[in-house]
Amino acid sequence: MDYVLRFRRDVLAFEAAIRLAAAAETALLVPSCPGWAIGDLAMHLGGVHRYVAHVLRGRLQEPPDSTDLAILHLPADATGWPDPQHAPNRAPVPPGLADWFAQGAEELAALFASTPPGEPVWTWSAEQSAGFWLRMQAIEAAVHRWDAEHALGDTQPIDPDLAADAIAQTFEVMAPARRSLRQAPPGSGERIRLRRTDGPGTWTAHFDGPDVHLDARPDARPDGETGSCDVELAGPAEELMLFLWQRIPAARLETKGDQAVLDRYFTLVPPV
Repeated sequence: MDYVLRFRRDVLAFEAAIRLAAAAETALLVPSCPGWAIGDLAMHLGGVHRYVAHVLRGRLQEPPDSTDLAILHLPADATGWPDPQHAPNRAPVPPGLADWFAQGAEELAALFASTPPGEPVWTWSAEQSAGFWLRMQAIEAAVHRWDAEHALGDTQPIDPDLAADAIAQTFEVMAPARRSLRQAPPGSGERIRLRRTDGPGTWTAHFDGPDVHLDARPDARPDGETGSCDVELAGPAEELMLFLWQRIPAARLETKGDQAVLDRYFTLVPPV
């Protein structure tokens, strides 16, 4: 998969959404990110981009100081820019914020294009490579682009292949990290399956004590038999991805099986 291409497409669309929001006289709240206005969202994603660029540029093997604001390359005069400690920042999107975001996103895209995916660098995951950051940031850009467009009222589709990959990445990377960070309760053998209906693919997550095991069958037919589970959610890859990122409710999907197990999902995989 060409993650760099997908990253570039989504950050350009995110930038366009921020510029459109900047034309509004009041701040737009982001319904899918409670507690954030659209300026907060831009500051968050732009800050992540510059943090990751700092890691890649320096081939860092240890985490950088997250309190070092020099990493963000903010303008000398950031008066009126969103303050993360006072979100939601209800002031209009300040002049220059979209340009700052665009510059940071382009710098990161260039680093992704020029850095071998296997290059060893620090990450917050067990996978210590530049490729981890590329995959992670392509997915995060797609989700936050959707957030920004949703705040404006008109979302464009998420690339279906990226959405399918994001489902696997949730259980390979995000779920174990969230469970550890939030000290989630041990699994009791729950099996939750996601079945894609707009193409091949099923993903069955098995919660066994502290561990999450994934049975991914990317070639499984939408109507094929894929083994037992406690509950199954079926829908287009984009909607399955957005459910896992807590952007849409399970009611948007076809569900069958034990509702109690479904209701327990975000206890087993707490949001962060």
